[in-house]
Amino acid sequence: MAAKTFTGVPCPRFCPGDRLLSKSQIDGGRRNHRRNICPRISAASSSSEPSIRIAAEKLRFDSKVETLLDRVKWDDKGLAVAIAQNVDTGAILMQGFANREALATTISSRKATFYSRSRSSLWTKGETSMNFINVHDIFLDCDRDSIIYLGKPEGPTCHTGAETCYYSSVHDLLEGPKPDQDRLASTTLYSLEATISQRKDDIEAEENGKPSWTKKLLLDKELLCSKIREEAGELIQTLLENEDRSRTASEMADLLYHAMVLLKLKDVKMEEVLGVLRKRFSQSGIEEKNSRRRPDK
Repeated sequence: MAAKTFTGVPCPRFCPGDRLLSKSQIDGGRRNHRRNICPRISAASSSSEPSIRIAAEKLRFDSKVETLLDRVKWDDKGLAVAIAQNVDTGAILMQGFANREALATTISSRKATFYSRSRSSLWTKGETSMNFINVHDIFLDCDRDSIIYLGKPEGPTCHTGAETCYYSSVHDLLEGPKPDQDRLASTTLYSLEATISQRKDDIEAEENGKPSWTKKLLLDKELLCSKIREEAGELIQTLLENEDRSRTASEMADLLYHAMVLLKLKDVKMEEVLGVLRKRFSQSGIEEKNSRRRPDK
């Protein structure tokens, strides 16, 4: 089922364009929402046409937000589950609850804001730790009774200092206690990245361990570079020789794995790579390439 979404909502009160807000502005947004402050168009407000037009845009925005809030299926306590998800890695960062005011504040401030049931008040993630979650998009599920804040965290999300609040595998717990068994809930790509990182840590700790192809690549840059060239060539051949789809997928997997080993040697995370790609979504590929051209020597 397709999720409902509203993308890139501009904040008429505080944040023209995509500007993110400070904590004081977030607090101001809450106060304004509580008071239902909204500019009204009147002869007394301004005689200039631009001011009237801006006020009209703000009025329309407030009306759209209120309509959207009315369409959310809040529970009998006026709440809905709110999940924060990393826009680049896909990792589930945390889960909380939101009410109308929390969702409205998130829309206007672009900071993930929740409703605390224990304190009976709003709280913006990061207001104490400064580890904000900058929201890029918000999704409602098909029943409109749960919310996803799709955003970029500025630091660890969990109060324990972990990257996310989900690091206890039920499968691991059922197998029995093990030292250092905590691991983040990761997709295939990030599980691979974690494995490569562990191999590098083993080398640096001078642990003998079992033989590993990844370790061999990490220790031999020339071998690694030759394998990346080889795998890139084999991927290209699947197109030129019209090989089947499974072969293309296999060669792409080989190339991606070897490229990720190189990234580890350069201390670059996949999250950084995906962040670069995300920023290019709104830019022409030709313009982006031109911006990277080196000046003539």
